[in-house]
Amino acid sequence: MNRYAIIVAGGSGSRMGTEIPKQFLEIHHKPVLMHSISRFFDFDNHLQIIVVLPEKQIDFWERLCIKYKFNIPHQIVKGGAERFFSVQNALNTINLEGIVAIHDAVRPLVSQQTIDLAFASAATRGNGIPAISIKDSLRKFNETHNHAVNRSNYKIIQTPQCFKVSDIKKAYFQEYRQEFTDDASVLEYSGAKVYLTEGNNENIKITNPFDLKLAEFLLNS
Repeated sequence: MNRYAIIVAGGSGSRMGTEIPKQFLEIHHKPVLMHSISRFFDFDNHLQIIVVLPEKQIDFWERLCIKYKFNIPHQIVKGGAERFFSVQNALNTINLEGIVAIHDAVRPLVSQQTIDLAFASAATRGNGIPAISIKDSLRKFNETHNHAVNRSNYKIIQTPQCFKVSDIKKAYFQEYRQEFTDDASVLEYSGAKVYLTEGNNENIKITNPFDLKLAEFLLNS
């Protein structure tokens, strides 16, 4: 079965307070994006890796690959105005049936087990969406009041989200909606059932300076 990984790198440095987009910031001796690509290459070195970048960042990325002697094979695809269109562009480059993983570039600590479980679920059930339990108490609120909710009814969703290629390509034929917060929500709006798999707590999404420090600590550990 053909296997693909789409790694979506469309972030900026705004919440980091840096000029360099967060996927290019260095942790544990190389940029975040290189760690993410390496996780998938280590999982399956025959897997086709597709990296989606804003057009204006492609030259910078290619220079980084030379600087860090990064030679893992990958295809570069130009991103769109929204993540939805970036993923759509990448899916359009896949012409054969198989399983595709769609992953946030700024999740460099995804485990091999998380990737494996998501791929296995997609192979048997059509999709696999990593999720972890919530440890903190939750309260739902609005402008006038708030109340406790049962945290066991909620999950934290991660990536890579894995899909049968034909299913997710069909889902991405839909018109863009603001409700599309991830690829699973795109699939769900098309009428398909979503299946959850086990994620890993270290699989954090780097969005601010604290996350960057935490990722550095975890990689050094």
